[in-house]
Amino acid sequence: MQLFFCKGLFFYGPVATLYRQARGLSMSQIFLIESISWILIIILEVPWGWFSDRLGYKKTLVLVNTLFFLSKIVFYMSGSFVLFLLERVLLSIVLAGLSGCDIALIYSSIEEEESQRVFGRYNALGTLGFLLASVLSSFIVEISLDYTALFTIFPYALAAILTLFLAEVKNDDKDKQKFKESLKQAFRHKTIIIFIISIALIIEVFQAVTVFLNQSQYSKSGIDAKYFGVILAGIQCLRLFSVKSNYLSKKLGDCQAIIVLNSLVILCCIVLIFTSSSILSVMTIGLVSLSVAMIGPIEMDIKNKTIRTSNRATILSIYSMIGSLIASIGNIIIGKTADYSLDKAFITCSIMSILSFILIILYYKLTKEKNS
Repeated sequence: MQLFFCKGLFFYGPVATLYRQARGLSMSQIFLIESISWILIIILEVPWGWFSDRLGYKKTLVLVNTLFFLSKIVFYMSGSFVLFLLERVLLSIVLAGLSGCDIALIYSSIEEEESQRVFGRYNALGTLGFLLASVLSSFIVEISLDYTALFTIFPYALAAILTLFLAEVKNDDKDKQKFKESLKQAFRHKTIIIFIISIALIIEVFQAVTVFLNQSQYSKSGIDAKYFGVILAGIQCLRLFSVKSNYLSKKLGDCQAIIVLNSLVILCCIVLIFTSSSILSVMTIGLVSLSVAMIGPIEMDIKNKTIRTSNRATILSIYSMIGSLIASIGNIIIGKTADYSLDKAFITCSIMSILSFILIILYYKLTKEKNS
């Protein structure tokens, strides 16, 4: 679990957009690079999942975490569109490799009934690392914006080293399915596609609001950039409550819990369209982050419970590929609207959240009917 803590220590997180802009990128270029990244992830995701099921989860994680470390070096050295794009290409390879592999390793190492609790701890440790990085970032920014990227290199080097000490999960090679069979297994439950699209939409809204649009909203509200790290640290504290998501799902039910949390995201996005208040801006962005953090462990549990073969990473990668496709389309739309105005970007986020809400209700009804 220390590995996930180290990977949360990216000190440039609170000022990522400002860092890129200071190095010459426009908002449309930032979102364009992000969209290219999503497309690469879509292309690479399933081959990586199939590869990791055969190579082994540990060996795959060693390889991608080494590339993760190298991507941070490239990010620090970037000063043009081409270099930032190169960094994102490396990151796309990494994220496609990690997708499904880390979750498959964890899920295969624990009892099924423990999955939500363990995934909650998994998310919380990454959040705790990012919380510490956010606090320290406020002090680092005072010295130099460049140092936030430089200091991020070291914990990722440590993460790559820690990966060497992971325990491999043994899978029976005789039980390995061919890719075509894995594809059939992934789509055996047709309703899962509705669920995946719904979650992809709400995650893209979270990504846009808490990574790209938040800093512009804070500036609009009159908040100095030196406080961005402190604000992000406070928001990360809220995300630590993701460890309690299993209590919410036990009380309300998995889908009902996601519906409630999704409703909260919709409300927050609508507020962000109209507000220029620093307090309201921080509160609503914090609630978006908390809501999606609590959805995470529930989503992982639902997806893993649909898989009944040893090709877990392959099938999770197929699910993730679908999500990435939806996210890439949403990312382009949000990026274009953000170039017009911040308000229009939040309107787009509100619409995407509402669509996610409709789809999760549809998934819940169809699943309920099927179980009945």
